[in-house]
Amino acid sequence: MMWKDKYLIGVEKVDQQHKELFKNLGDFIKLVQNKEVSWEDRLDKAKETLDFLQGYVVFHFDDEEKYQESIDYPNIEEHKQAHKAFKEGINEYVEIFKEGGFTEEKMQEFSAKLMTWLIMHVGKMDQKIGEYVKSREVNA
Repeated sequence: MMWKDKYLIGVEKVDQQHKELFKNLGDFIKLVQNKEVSWEDRLDKAKETLDFLQGYVVFHFDDEEKYQESIDYPNIEEHKQAHKAFKEGINEYVEIFKEGGFTEEKMQEFSAKLMTWLIMHVGKMDQKIGEYVKSREVNA
């Protein structure tokens, strides 16, 4: 999964964090889909990447929400709800992994959901933040 410049919102800190999320999620997807190495040999790295993503997502969402507050972003509550739902989705999978083990099939399912959500969120919802910032600069 490659970063595309069309995902830029024009806020350097947020854009850098988005790039980091895309990079790590892309690495996670490649790892999960790599059939040349046994699942057992990929599992530790998959768990490590999952832990990173889980923590980084919370860090990023907190930063993004603080930024939205600082600019009086009008859709902040909707954005917070989307973040909350995503964190809950990650936590659901963490529970699935704890209860049923880290199966390759579940990891692939999880990585596909992460990828879809990230593209939709950054490509649509976060773009509105950039549009709002640009409109304020034009009207300033």
